[in-house]
Amino acid sequence: MPHAPNELLTDLLKDVSRSFYLTLRVLPKSIRPQIGLAYLLARTTDTIADTEIIPLEQRLKSLQALRERILGTTTEPLIFGELACQQPLPAERVLLEKSEASVTLLQTLSEADRRLVREVVDIITSGQELDLKRFAGASAKNIIALRTDAELDDYTYRVAGCVGEFWTKMCRTHVFPEAKLDDAKLLADGVRFGKGLQLVNILRDLPADLKNGRCYLPTEALVKLGLAPADLQNPANEPKLRPLYNLWLDRAEAHLAAGWEYTNTVPWSCVRVRLACAWPILIGLQTLRQLRTGNVLDPQQRIKISRRAVRGVIFKSVAWYPLPGAWRTLARPNAPAGR
Repeated sequence: MPHAPNELLTDLLKDVSRSFYLTLRVLPKSIRPQIGLAYLLARTTDTIADTEIIPLEQRLKSLQALRERILGTTTEPLIFGELACQQPLPAERVLLEKSEASVTLLQTLSEADRRLVREVVDIITSGQELDLKRFAGASAKNIIALRTDAELDDYTYRVAGCVGEFWTKMCRTHVFPEAKLDDAKLLADGVRFGKGLQLVNILRDLPADLKNGRCYLPTEALVKLGLAPADLQNPANEPKLRPLYNLWLDRAEAHLAAGWEYTNTVPWSCVRVRLACAWPILIGLQTLRQLRTGNVLDPQQRIKISRRAVRGVIFKSVAWYPLPGAWRTLARPNAPAGR
């Protein structure tokens, strides 16, 4: 891929996601542009979906227009001026204003890489569209919840698990194509890796999502505890929810454990890929530890790992990398893993 415009895959990416940009910077140059562009496009679709001041139908129409351009099924110019004007953050405004340039960058990729980027963004966008339709009319006074565990699993795959597949295929093509690995297991662990990270976000953001009328914890599980989604707005119900919530923490941890196995399956010489995988896993595990204590229904107690802790994760992982035995202990389990 030719040298990409600085403002898109460097400065703009850094502005819209500092945490991901940290991971992107450590990746090998052979996959950095492809993964960076996929993230940039997915971040653009996410910004459209989250612009709540714009009517639902208009957001869905804009998402479809961008999706078709990304897939190459239309050449209609993208006009997101109204959406851009509604963005409170300057970086997100620029993101929408530069959407045409971002899509154009797809043509600089090889045909195979372009297909993979299109595939993963298509799946992510399908999850965003499903979310918009599912939670249409949701509010703090009208909480809408997922119904089944299967719906939650499907959602975590669409918005994150598919990224694990994409990441794996890119690495397999450009970073360690000759390594003798069990590709089916590597892909499966990559999917779980992504699902685990998304599940951590869901469990951490429960009070904020409830405030917006969204409940990602399935009603089929809540009803067994005698709880309705609206009951989760009351922090006093946390002890009643806690046994079920702990099971979800266990599941998230089990997914991250699969992600850690994935990380250690990557050839040892691919230090950059291993570090890029390790950082979100280790930060996710620290988040899970904090979620095991305190009132997770209290919106005043939102869990967020400090920048100092993030720096500690980075420093320790780099310092311990030359010591395989010590490195593998970085992701010690918190509790018995769930399914």
